[in-house]
Amino acid sequence: MPDPRFYPPGPGLTLAEAAALTGAALAGGDPALRLTGAAPLRAAGPGDVAFATGPKVAADLAATRAGACLVPPGMADAPCALLVAADPKSAWARLAAALHPDPAPVPGIGPGAQVHPAAVLGPGVEIGPNAVVGAGAELGAGCIVGPTAVIGAGCVLGPGCRIGAGASVACAILGAGVILHPGVRLGTDGFGYVPGPRGALKVPQLGRVILGDGVEVGANSCIDRGTGEDTEIGAGTKLDNLVHIAHNVKVGRHCLIMTQVGIAGGTVLGDGCIVAGQAAIRDHVTIGAGVTLAPQSGVTKDIPAGQTWGGSPAVEVRQWRREVAALRRLARKE
Repeated sequence: MPDPRFYPPGPGLTLAEAAALTGAALAGGDPALRLTGAAPLRAAGPGDVAFATGPKVAADLAATRAGACLVPPGMADAPCALLVAADPKSAWARLAAALHPDPAPVPGIGPGAQVHPAAVLGPGVEIGPNAVVGAGAELGAGCIVGPTAVIGAGCVLGPGCRIGAGASVACAILGAGVILHPGVRLGTDGFGYVPGPRGALKVPQLGRVILGDGVEVGANSCIDRGTGEDTEIGAGTKLDNLVHIAHNVKVGRHCLIMTQVGIAGGTVLGDGCIVAGQAAIRDHVTIGAGVTLAPQSGVTKDIPAGQTWGGSPAVEVRQWRREVAALRRLARKE
């Protein structure tokens, strides 16, 4: 059950409105019934909508107190109104976002914040306490900059961006609706050095970071700016916490990159890639669109589009499974 101190409910939706929003078919119940929250099956109350994904939760569905439940076709044994959807979990996510909307910006500049006179703030921008906005920075309408966050000189934020507490943004251009969670470091130096007899010579990092519309970057993740080219993250891509993207990396649209992934400089990921936790990708490889990498994969070479790879060094998933099985057989013989 969402705690209203942290997830205040919105005005709610009727069952009919919920069905229209999700494209679900309403089966039973009063179309005028108002839903005010989203909750799991076991915790939901009469004003909540829950979801069930299949027979494994049939017992919970039969006992739920929810006012309505999103279910796949064929599930009908429930003591509540049913919203029948092909993908109940996705439909529930849309409803949950509508029933518990993100807080709207509170326009104004918080105590202790410093906004340079040459910065440009769009209408409805909220600047949190002790935040800093540098000279020439441009913030689109409805942006929220959290407490102690820093927006560097010249940075551009599209409308509706949300910058978490303590995050820092430098040498970066952000599209609309970008979310940076607390502690994100965006646009810091790439790791560029030339070894020599007198030590490492630092290579100036003169590129930028470009984030497309709707990109989300998890807490304490780092995205380095480019050396000469830009580091680019495509629209709709989501990064988990503690991800590192090095200089000049190009990540396509709608990729999912899980926690503790590291992607070395100059690598290219196509659209729709999924990179599972703790995978590591070496520099200057190209990974085709729609590739999936298993957890802890170590990628050392190019991967064709649409394939699934795993292991370290990573290989095509069927080959990886054969290698693991062979190793286990050898271990049993000893």
